[in-house]
Amino acid sequence: MPCPIHNQPDPFREARNKEGVLVNEFQGNPVPMILRHEDVRQACKDWQTFSSDAPMRVPIPSEENVRTVRQLPLEVDPPDQTDYRNVAKPFFDRAKLPQVIEKVETLTDRLVGEALERESIEIVRDFAIPLQSRALAILLDMPDSEADIWIGWGVHVFREGDGTSKGAALETYLNSLFDQGEASPGEGFFSALTRATFQGRPLTREEMLGFGSIMFAGGRDTVINSISGVIGHLAKCPEDFDYLREDPKRIVNASEEFFRAISPVTHLARVCTRPAEIHGVSAAEDSLVSLCFASANYDETVFDSPEEVRLDRKPNPHVAFGFGAHLCLGATHARLVVRTLLKCLCERVAGIEILDARKKIEHETSYSRPVAWDSLNVRFSSRDFPCP
Repeated sequence: MPCPIHNQPDPFREARNKEGVLVNEFQGNPVPMILRHEDVRQACKDWQTFSSDAPMRVPIPSEENVRTVRQLPLEVDPPDQTDYRNVAKPFFDRAKLPQVIEKVETLTDRLVGEALERESIEIVRDFAIPLQSRALAILLDMPDSEADIWIGWGVHVFREGDGTSKGAALETYLNSLFDQGEASPGEGFFSALTRATFQGRPLTREEMLGFGSIMFAGGRDTVINSISGVIGHLAKCPEDFDYLREDPKRIVNASEEFFRAISPVTHLARVCTRPAEIHGVSAAEDSLVSLCFASANYDETVFDSPEEVRLDRKPNPHVAFGFGAHLCLGATHARLVVRTLLKCLCERVAGIEILDARKKIEHETSYSRPVAWDSLNVRFSSRDFPCP
């Protein structure tokens, strides 16, 4: 079935097929967007030419005005990137632990149960944000009370509301967590950072802030968009809902197809360390290029009928989590959240009715792309019998 969010022609298809590159103006600067699947993967691996060592410039739009620290391990190249990645990896690996999985399942079941008791629920702010925030608290071994604070930050910690003031408030909040961790060491992520080492020395406070910044900015809106995207799809395509109920083992492949089709991250930037040329388009030294994951995930040379959501698609070499050294550290956590959500919906929900909805559209000079739902008001109906 077509993806309900992207139920319009792929905005990158023509340029991907003809040129392989689309030049778009971001913040007043022309940026070549790399569109083809193999080209994106090659650029991800070629960090010597397309560097992530560009504080505040890797996200698009750039974030010079909303934060003061380099996000780690995102905005650094190998080999340091590998060492920084290893600092945070043990906490992201917690998503594989049985006790963490059980807690996320309990949380999801509770939130779905509460939604079933209501006449309607707005999925983005009243379901997806709480699920993402509370699941993150579980992953980071933080008190659930901290998630109450995170829920108030909206879909994106910088880009929703006054990003400048929110960025400063986030750094103040993170510093308070690090001060508390130094004064009274605990097991949670932010306390652990105060005792972590990088290449044989303690982390600086700036480095700690860099890990904290990406924790709240890097995987927040992406997981929220995935949650709302999944629920919107099952509401619009009940036959896919039935397909998953028939055999819960199908949920793993279905999750990967949702990540591909929704592609919650349109793209990230890299900075050219030297003059480069992409399919005849020149990029000067220190200029940006875009790795367009959303386009790569719809490349017809890799994915048959890419505009269709095929829950049994296999193989599915999508790049929704990036590729190469910067493969998303939070991928395991995102997969846990989406798979658990699908399992719980199959077990407890008979149907989802959309009452009203408004898409979130990314409007740029050269393309417009629906990213997710800005609001999605639905009614859940309860199942009267268990899932087979």
